[in-house]
Amino acid sequence: MKRLPPLTGIEAFVQVARLGSIKAAAESLALSSPALTRRVQALERHVGKPLFDRRPHAMPLNPDGERLLNTIGPAVDALSMAMEEATGAHDLMRLRLGALPLYASQRLLPRLPDLRAREPDLHIDIDTAPYALTRLDESLDAAIVLARRVSGGLYAKRLGGNRAVAIGARALAEGPDAYRHPADLARATVLIHRDLPDTFNLWKEAAGVPDLEPVAVDHFDSGQLIMEAAAQGLGVAFMFETHLAAARDDRLVQLFDSTPSPYSYWFACRRPALGRRPVKLFHDWLVEELAEAA
Repeated sequence: MKRLPPLTGIEAFVQVARLGSIKAAAESLALSSPALTRRVQALERHVGKPLFDRRPHAMPLNPDGERLLNTIGPAVDALSMAMEEATGAHDLMRLRLGALPLYASQRLLPRLPDLRAREPDLHIDIDTAPYALTRLDESLDAAIVLARRVSGGLYAKRLGGNRAVAIGARALAEGPDAYRHPADLARATVLIHRDLPDTFNLWKEAAGVPDLEPVAVDHFDSGQLIMEAAAQGLGVAFMFETHLAAARDDRLVQLFDSTPSPYSYWFACRRPALGRRPVKLFHDWLVEELAEAA
């Protein structure tokens, strides 16, 4: 039987493979980049072939590396869990998650019982304060944000696409003064969410009324408040189709056709955070849950 390579080399290989770069993997293992590189190179010498395609700013696996990761990755995870159980570290895991209030109430909390049943030792602190991305690794481990894209060297996973829609009180769709054409919004106050600043202008373009000017534009920093304002007849909100569907509010209706939105919800964290068990468990569950719901 061939002698096994050092476990430190296997651990280094798995971290680089999952995080995509030497720098991120080194940070997650509290090593210098040269030290981590030496461990990966030692494993490659042991197997007798390169495992990565080396690029200036990334380390993607080659086909041999993919096969090895698929084989040993689950075994490394199982070993990690066994050590956590042996040391008692599994007793309580805590994730500090930033999430927008509307996403948390409509899409996250209804699904969390499934996660609790699956991972009873995982506990989540939910923080709904703004500017979550700037607080990663300070007061937050991960965040769910609304954005066109997430940059700044962060790990980001897009949580599905969305369509923008005009949402108004039911009375606006009924009677002789009903809004029947997008141009009728010239009589309306438009309600815009802080995290969706260009939604109305992009919707106007797609609806064929690019020069439309409403009576006024009011801004909100809360999805729940903007939906309530629309229900109370204070204006027409431009949000997502999913927001209207999840609200299940008989006071609200979709006024016109929806249009594609460049904005999406994203899961984001610093790359080394994916090496922390609470973050990885939540990330993997969230991606799997949304895939099943699609």
